[in-house]
Amino acid sequence: MKLGVMIRNMGPASTRDVVAAAARAADANPSVSDVWVVDHIAIPPDDAEGSGGRYLDPLASLAYLAGVTTRVGLGVAVLVLPYRPALPTAKWVATIQELSGGRLLLGVGGGWMAAEFRALGVDHRRRGRITDETLAFLDACFADDVAQANGQPFLFKPRPARPPLFVGGAPAVAFPRALAHRAGWIPMGLTPDALREPAADLRRRAAEVGLPAPEIAVLTALPLGDAAAARGLVAAYRDAGATRLIHGVRYTDFDGFRRGLDAVADAA
Repeated sequence: MKLGVMIRNMGPASTRDVVAAAARAADANPSVSDVWVVDHIAIPPDDAEGSGGRYLDPLASLAYLAGVTTRVGLGVAVLVLPYRPALPTAKWVATIQELSGGRLLLGVGGGWMAAEFRALGVDHRRRGRITDETLAFLDACFADDVAQANGQPFLFKPRPARPPLFVGGAPAVAFPRALAHRAGWIPMGLTPDALREPAADLRRRAAEVGLPAPEIAVLTALPLGDAAAARGLVAAYRDAGATRLIHGVRYTDFDGFRRGLDAVADAA
């Protein structure tokens, strides 16, 4: 079981100093496998509780974190693919993967917040189709130095190894995408009991088509200040089929992040 931690790229904790200090502390902690950020780019005023509408772009944040760390994986949970054009997204992904030394972990999803889609001028009803088209485009870019967009061939360089993909969403939508793109699954907030059956189903489906068992990375929250409870929760998730656990809770300063980091160390 690999243990990761969310770095808040939103709200009052998303200052340059706190983000950098959190990343360096995680990088120095051998219990932490990876750090993760989230994706919102146009929060409406009536839905800004907890962040005040302040969000750093996730890809720019990961590029910054790549420069202040040397070891930890760099994840986004999840990048909303319909928010961005496919070709610039592919270039961002390849660039972070190249400059980080292959540390990117790419969670992807179709999004849900209608207000953000309106702000972007993207049809909310087409989000599934756009997500599938973007995933297919990413696969093509990372498969060959010469890719094609809008009928125009172009060189896709640098072309590092495609980062591991983790598809977000409910099983009915996420599992076909995960199998089609050799990806894992990244559910949010499922208890170990709720995870067990869909995790087994995903592994079964992968085996039926000759794929290795997909990774399953669960976003949850570990108990703070209770090492036995933290270890017990990790063990329960592992038994239910998770291969990664990502700890995330709200904090407003570095001391708050440090308490979460201690919970990860307690669980290791």
